[in-house]
Amino acid sequence: MNQRNTDRRPGLTFQQVDATQMPYEDACFQAALDKGTLDAMAAEEEGALARNMLTEVGRVLSVGGRYVCITLAQESVIRLAVEHFAQLGWAVRLHCLQEETRADEEEGSFALPIFVLVCTKFRQALPTPILEMCHGEDGTPTRLTLVADLLMAVRERQAYSALRKRLRTGMDVSTDLSLTLCHAKTGLPRYTLTVQDSPPGTKVRRSNQFAIFIVPQGSETAWLYSSSEGRRQLAASANFRRLVIVAMHRNQEYTDMQAVQSELSPMVMELAPPGMADNQQVPFLSVGGDLGWREVVSRGKSKHSGEYCVENVRGEDGELYRRLVFLSNAALVQSESRLVSSISASSQKKKSKKKTKQTSAAPSSSSLSVHSGFLCCAHHEVMVAGLAMLDLGVGNDKDGPVSVLLVGLGGGGLPQFLRDFVPGVSVEVVELDPAVLEVAKEWFCFRPDDRLTVTLGDGLERICALEKEGSRLFDAIMFDVDNKDSTVGMSSPPAAFVESSILDKVGSLLTPKGVFILNLVCRDSALRKDVLERVSRLFPTILSRKIDGEVNEVLLCHRRENVSLTSLKQASHRLQGALHSDVTRRPQIDIAELLKDLRVE
Repeated sequence: MNQRNTDRRPGLTFQQVDATQMPYEDACFQAALDKGTLDAMAAEEEGALARNMLTEVGRVLSVGGRYVCITLAQESVIRLAVEHFAQLGWAVRLHCLQEETRADEEEGSFALPIFVLVCTKFRQALPTPILEMCHGEDGTPTRLTLVADLLMAVRERQAYSALRKRLRTGMDVSTDLSLTLCHAKTGLPRYTLTVQDSPPGTKVRRSNQFAIFIVPQGSETAWLYSSSEGRRQLAASANFRRLVIVAMHRNQEYTDMQAVQSELSPMVMELAPPGMADNQQVPFLSVGGDLGWREVVSRGKSKHSGEYCVENVRGEDGELYRRLVFLSNAALVQSESRLVSSISASSQKKKSKKKTKQTSAAPSSSSLSVHSGFLCCAHHEVMVAGLAMLDLGVGNDKDGPVSVLLVGLGGGGLPQFLRDFVPGVSVEVVELDPAVLEVAKEWFCFRPDDRLTVTLGDGLERICALEKEGSRLFDAIMFDVDNKDSTVGMSSPPAAFVESSILDKVGSLLTPKGVFILNLVCRDSALRKDVLERVSRLFPTILSRKIDGEVNEVLLCHRRENVSLTSLKQASHRLQGALHSDVTRRPQIDIAELLKDLRVE
């Protein structure tokens, strides 16, 4: 190398030196350039060799000098270097170089981005290390607090690059690919993008290569947008080769569709399908042409379920709804109620002209109240319909009152519906979380009384205590409680609620005509089979009703064998009549329709 460069580069010399024991004086260089040496050495001697090299680099660099390292930033390598220099009080900046353009990408091209690590030496060690991440050569750096945050930023960029490479070379349509875009300043999630391709062989127009669908705020938990099957159906109806489905996050402000489109356009073009022309026009699609509407009215924290929020949203049906959402699983609506405006008809009439000018505006929270006669959750409707298995002509003088034990309060819509519309019913609700009870009272108009009581505590302990007391029996026992353990393939109920010992106690607490009603959410077919076998040992008759578009199913369990579906149909009409006995307050529920598609297990 010296011979090759003598004439062309006389100031350039090459020396054979051990980088861990350099023969140079202290502070004799202003820069040290490393192209891949750190990556090669970090795997040796559990990183000791690389640390020795970095120590030598620090010795030979003068104040203000920089160590510049080109690296693939494998986590063990970049952690070693960043922690080393951060502990010395140097400033550390990591540049992620721009990946290849779409035109440059090929099947065999490299998927991972290249990083340049720049570490700057100070005269005195910084009391708090400077850690920065910078996208591209000239991008604005983002200041980070912890080494772990910087490593996370590297992983995110590597994952995005790999995802982008995968999208450019085709993808399996049955696989969900998604990424979350965060706010540049706050780092909070702002958009979640899910990519859905049409199946191979699908006929689409030449111009229909790529489109972006904006999910209206408040609709992101709907089946069409939150489930794989729903997104495939959405993509098929849109008839584009690739559809990127965009969900907007809570705690973020969005001006209008045009602003969202401008914000997303640079990023989403990187997700275009392979072979699409750079000048291809990409449409932004939505429902109704606007961003929807969401208003967070309350936030809090439960010691059992973590942070939660209560929000008002406008559904795609144009109606207003109030929801309780635990942020640990923000894609799941814990409780939901329909809202109605409490403004009088006369005052609405006066405002009719204003309303026609701004149809997307929503009334303020102070003018909204919960519609107690409308059950938003389909499985709650089926649980109410399950009372037809009592075959009572519910609440009439002949059969007397109906007692219900319900484990799981939520927003209180189900127990309040039972109290308000089932004549003669008395309901005891068992709820573990005091915060949920307070939310139900404050935001979902839940009002306990002598016919609707709440016991705060563990549902299993309450069942054991009632069985031990032996003084009360119930005509219906309902389990509507979620499972906080996400590692189990059953989201509702927790596994302990369907153990044989608990089911035996449930049976002993039921009257002879009593019915056990279970909201079951189980994705594991073997676990579901096991649950059914245990339940059937005590309840020979199990009728299941699948909830359309959901994993939920409701099990209606009775100790009487060979329950006649014909007689159940007749009982459903009697229950419907009982619910509508007060002509001034008729709930929106069709018992016979809900029980039409029952399946005998």
